[in-house]
Amino acid sequence: MDGTGGDGGVEAAQAGADAGGRDALARRFEAHRGRLTAVAYRMLGSRAEADDAVQEAWLKLGRTDPGTIANLGGWLTTVTGRICLDLLRSRTARREQPIDETFVPDPVIGPLAPADPEQEALRTDSVGVALLVVLENLEPDERLAFVLHDMFAVPFDDIAPVVERSPAATRQLASRARRRVRDATPSSDPDLGRQKQVLDAFMAAARGGDFDALLAVLHPDVTLRADAGTLVRGAAVSKALRGARAVAESALLFARYTAAAQQVVVNDSLGLISVVEGRLNSVMAVTVTDGRITGMYILADPERLGRLEVPGLTG
Repeated sequence: MDGTGGDGGVEAAQAGADAGGRDALARRFEAHRGRLTAVAYRMLGSRAEADDAVQEAWLKLGRTDPGTIANLGGWLTTVTGRICLDLLRSRTARREQPIDETFVPDPVIGPLAPADPEQEALRTDSVGVALLVVLENLEPDERLAFVLHDMFAVPFDDIAPVVERSPAATRQLASRARRRVRDATPSSDPDLGRQKQVLDAFMAAARGGDFDALLAVLHPDVTLRADAGTLVRGAAVSKALRGARAVAESALLFARYTAAAQQVVVNDSLGLISVVEGRLNSVMAVTVTDGRITGMYILADPERLGRLEVPGLTG
């Protein structure tokens, strides 16, 4: 064997070792992907943006010597948080007006009956649309501190460098966010069976045009958010309503869509999707407390609906 062949063998062996190292690193990264996606979704309120943030974390890992990372899971979590924080800060800087009371975050839609235990575990570990609405009103640094510490148990010493504050100041950020979340997030019955009873009653009343039955299933102080985006006009325009009478009147106005709606899981609770001519027309999440609907969150923005994944979508 000549010298050239020997060098080629060494190079091939080195290339094989590098490829094996990358494959091993990719497997380690995939083991953390679910957690990273959960962090990013809570930070950004959009599954598509969350997936992009996690992909960016993978690219950053590829540019970093793994030997310098003592705790890969912790490193990836804080890196993902930093990416999301930069996106939130940029979003806030571009926004001419603050989030208004009609905004609804992108929901995650799942089948009514999970096909396997893994899907059920994902639902149990998911976050409600109502909570995401509250998180949208936090300052970016508050949101990061709250999500990483309160939801994922990341120590303040690890969060502090990301928000460029001391650990004590970071603790105050999370404490302030925690109070705002506690005061603004409505309580909700976690039992899907009881939720279904209430949702069935709501759908039956809407289909039958029974105003009194609608009032009976709606809490007197029920709130409704309908986010149709900036281009929709007319009766389907974005709106915020409060009170059973106003929400019942709106439900009757759109009763024909309710009549054809399909029950699904929306984030951590039951909800409805309306499908018109094979295309997703709206997604509604609800909060249920003591046998009545206390909150309704409707996304009807055609542009954002077009980016959602809907398992088993039927027309």
